[in-house]
Amino acid sequence: MKIKRIISVAVGGMFASYPAISVLAEPVDESALELDSVQVTAERFSKIRNSLSPATGGSVYRFDQKDISNIPGGENNSFNQILLRAPGVANDSYGQLHIRGDHGNIQYRINGVILPEGINGFGQILDTRFADKINLLTGALPAQYGYRTAGVIEIETKKNFKPGGNVGFYGGTSDTVNPSIQMHNSTGDFSYYVTGSYLSNNRGIENTTDSYNPIHDNTQQTKGFAYMSYLLNPETQIVAMLGSYYGNFQIPNNPAQAANSDYLSALGLSGYNSSSLRDHQNERNQYGILAVQSSIGPDFDYQVSLFTRYTSTTYTPDITGGLAFNGVASRVFRDSMSNGLQADGSYHWGDSHTIRMGMFTSTEDITSDNTANVFLTSGGTTTNTQATIVDNNHKNGNTLLALYLQDEWKINNSLVMNYGVRADKMNAYVSGGQLSPRLGLVWNATPQTTFHAAYSRYFTPPPTELVGTKTLALFSNTTNAASSDLNGAVKPERSHYFDVGVSQQLTPKLTVGFDSYYKIVQDLIDEGRFGEALVYTPFNYDKGRIYGFELTASYKDEAFSAYANLSRSMSLAKKVVSAQYNFEQDELDYTANHWVHTDHDQRYTASAGVGYLWQGYQLSADAFFGSGLRRGFANTEHMPAYTQVNLGASTMINAGTLGKLETRLAIINLFDKKYELRDGSGIGIDAPQFGPRRGVFIGLNKYF
Repeated sequence: MKIKRIISVAVGGMFASYPAISVLAEPVDESALELDSVQVTAERFSKIRNSLSPATGGSVYRFDQKDISNIPGGENNSFNQILLRAPGVANDSYGQLHIRGDHGNIQYRINGVILPEGINGFGQILDTRFADKINLLTGALPAQYGYRTAGVIEIETKKNFKPGGNVGFYGGTSDTVNPSIQMHNSTGDFSYYVTGSYLSNNRGIENTTDSYNPIHDNTQQTKGFAYMSYLLNPETQIVAMLGSYYGNFQIPNNPAQAANSDYLSALGLSGYNSSSLRDHQNERNQYGILAVQSSIGPDFDYQVSLFTRYTSTTYTPDITGGLAFNGVASRVFRDSMSNGLQADGSYHWGDSHTIRMGMFTSTEDITSDNTANVFLTSGGTTTNTQATIVDNNHKNGNTLLALYLQDEWKINNSLVMNYGVRADKMNAYVSGGQLSPRLGLVWNATPQTTFHAAYSRYFTPPPTELVGTKTLALFSNTTNAASSDLNGAVKPERSHYFDVGVSQQLTPKLTVGFDSYYKIVQDLIDEGRFGEALVYTPFNYDKGRIYGFELTASYKDEAFSAYANLSRSMSLAKKVVSAQYNFEQDELDYTANHWVHTDHDQRYTASAGVGYLWQGYQLSADAFFGSGLRRGFANTEHMPAYTQVNLGASTMINAGTLGKLETRLAIINLFDKKYELRDGSGIGIDAPQFGPRRGVFIGLNKYF
């Protein structure tokens, strides 16, 4: 047979560590193709949802097309909703996820290329529809992984290039309207896949109350993605990927809130109805990637990628309402433009060694503009005089540079060592760098049992596009004066990460796993919302400790699949040492003398689900549990625990002249459980947010 060579350097999950089968233009005797024992291990575990990766020495949790389809709502779910079904992933408001006790620190890769960070708002910029596989890598990862390391989300795009596509519609509760389209084709050596979608509903952000219908919470969002490839020869292809997102959000109101009497008096008002506030936020995100994938000789594979990304967030306040409640109403604009280069290569040195090397560099220009309406103060008393203060800041040329070299050494048929070193350098509001050793061991004790132990030194730059750059002196003697004049620069985080785990295949269809981790942190990076705009601002704690464990189980056959995950996590920190002006003095004093829980710390997180194919109907149910995020003064308390249960069903029907249609039903929060993710208290938390009430959604897909 004739097989074209497919390069898989640094692309997704288990097979990222091995070259694709080298295919030549000449016929190949399939019986002559031999796989070493590590590759056999990769193949054995590739069908297991959660397992240890001989490629990374960490854990990898997989979602393939069947797994995604089994989730109620299927690929109509946002990316964060898919990832909530993985171990160690805690849910939060505004679409945030916390993996293994970190606030963010999440890296996305599309076909092996790092997607540079943007300004995170409410919207999920990536559309689940274009993902063929989603792999979540966690643990003490090898040198090729840096930058953001709490979770590396590897996305393999759909590559079905047969002529065709589908038109879909998904809608229901909360006035949800979500049409979409997917198209793909191949002509000669050129292939493409494109998708686009539009979303509108009246629950764009978490409701501030437990009512069924939030006040002033509409959203409109559009997403687009295109993948194009051109095969120059059997061993070289050029790939282009383009993505776009636009979101418009109303900011939901919290009714029956009392305005500040001094501010009302300064405005000449007797009151202000908090239900009538009209704040909103716009978000944009566009990115482009151009990659060359090829090989030199039979043993060296490489991928070189250029990327660019633009993001912006614009917050527009209700000026009178903002002054009445907060004494300040700020129009905030932030944008970021990133450009960079990534190169990865692997060299197969004999039968025992795979040498990997690579580099990543990027430069970023950011803008942080703030036009604030405030009251002037005199001797601490609010006057009737208003002022408009412009505080615009620009930072150009923020750079990142990283180099890595590592060796995957197959010591024998059952033991693999992955060792290497990574060098990182950053230059932004502060400069810093680090040389980071990595070491991982994977031992296949039996054909069914795999142990691993790993250590990684991590260097995590702060997200410079989110760094607040408020000029404190401008707001002296105003109602927007900072409570503290301390403003230490946000520094990179440095940590030691230890990980130990085991995966046991009890039967060919049932696998269980255990993984434990401990992270010792200097200058721990956390984020909070401190201003009016719903954009998070990073800050550092002087030190941190994060530790926990995960228990997983998965079962899969042709008709029935099931999974269950239980995680225990603890995230502790001490002494705020940067961006202190955002905090009240009593909180600064408390954190300086006590270990405190980070606001995103959730002690127990669990998820479980089942899927069953019955007489042409795909039936599914899943649930997730959270013991509650932190709340109260200095995060000394926690929110109540909650559980949410969801149901789903899908099948193909014959719709007469329309032909076959895929139909889908999803019921979210089946028991209409009222639960609160946040109550508005805690470090960097400013408003309550509730989970969704019961929702019923119907989906249709017409394939052509």
